Amino acid sequence: MRLQPAWFKTEPLAAKVPEVTALFWVVKISTTAAGEAISDWIGLKHNIKWGFFLDVFMFFSALYLQFRSRRYGAWTYWYLALAIATAGTGVADTMHLVLNLPYGVTSLFWLIVLAGVFYLWNRSEHTLDIHSITTNRREKYYWAVVFATFCLGTAVGDFAATTLGLGYLASAAFFCGVILIPFAGWKVLNWNAVFSFWFAYVITRPIGASFADYLSKAHNISGADFGDWQTALLFTAIVVGLVAYTARAAYDIQQPELQTTPGTNEIAGGPVPEPS
Repeated sequence: MRLQPAWFKTEPLAAKVPEVTALFWVVKISTTAAGEAISDWIGLKHNIKWGFFLDVFMFFSALYLQFRSRRYGAWTYWYLALAIATAGTGVADTMHLVLNLPYGVTSLFWLIVLAGVFYLWNRSEHTLDIHSITTNRREKYYWAVVFATFCLGTAVGDFAATTLGLGYLASAAFFCGVILIPFAGWKVLNWNAVFSFWFAYVITRPIGASFADYLSKAHNISGADFGDWQTALLFTAIVVGLVAYTARAAYDIQQPELQTTPGTNEIAGGPVPEPS
């Protein structure tokens, strides 16, 4: 698009997303929990207008920092993930609270959106592998998928906790069980690694959101009543600490030989290694 600013069209020099390790999943779940708590504290309990402006500021400042960079950086990547976690919660909650759409409807809506983005991405690039995020267009598809997964996960988590009546802690335990399915399928049944990754990625959202809601919400709605701002501060501190460690260790930077050659499904140097 000709109207796009120059920074939004910057071509990467290397992969713009982290390598998948065990700690990646810990940071991802912590980020989803932090985004849920931040959105609930600012956007719902404190002031909806302030929540909206915070979401917009976080999202566009994080988008700018991530896309102007030509290489993966832990701080910029996870800041955008946190901004999307916060904004995604706000969007999904607004559809339910303002538009009065049931959680089942919003869950189905975002599932369709996610499937549509995956379809367009695969049709355009012929791969959904995170090792292939080495072009500007692929990175845009990647973050569009991430946004849809956050909105979907928020809606599904609330659907399980409230509509199905599981409560927040039981919902978190349920989704912790669900996330073992793609891991077992990939590890034992030789499921496709890309499919398994995205399956697990979607489930991390309701896990993190359910834990955050359990800690922050009142006892009468199955929560621990720790408080919204306290929960937001706790999980944000965890994210900052984990990202500081990964930025310093730099262990999650994808190696050039593992990155997919643009326009192909092939990985330079051989097959994709198993995540550690």
